[in-house]
Amino acid sequence: MTEGIKTFIYPVKDLAKARTLYSELLGVEPYMDEAYYVGFNVEGQEVGLDPHGHSQGMTGPVGYWHVDDIKKSLKALLDAGAEAQQEVKDVGGGKLIASVKDSRPEGTRHRSGVPLFSSTHPTSQKVHSPRFA
Repeated sequence: MTEGIKTFIYPVKDLAKARTLYSELLGVEPYMDEAYYVGFNVEGQEVGLDPHGHSQGMTGPVGYWHVDDIKKSLKALLDAGAEAQQEVKDVGGGKLIASVKDSRPEGTRHRSGVPLFSSTHPTSQKVHSPRFA
């Protein structure tokens, strides 16, 4: 079902400064450099910079699990008791995202969201899951 967490997206306020910082930190230039997203690939590990992340509620980096089938993975999480937070959405380049949240009441220990990420290319499909417990 998953290949592990291989993608981390960081919300950034100043994309140009973050691009320079992460290029230096990672030792590579971005493979994708757009006004809406800057992506780096370091030996199969994706690091993305999202200038709109804060406005979408991101307070820190989000890790994504790579999965074979995002719809199947989403259904499995929903069947396990999660609540849909975002249905499967195409974000371009054959990449899909979705998100679920833990259905336990507010204030319950370990309540967390589970954003999912996938690609239409079987070798690079992804899903995010910060601990669904």
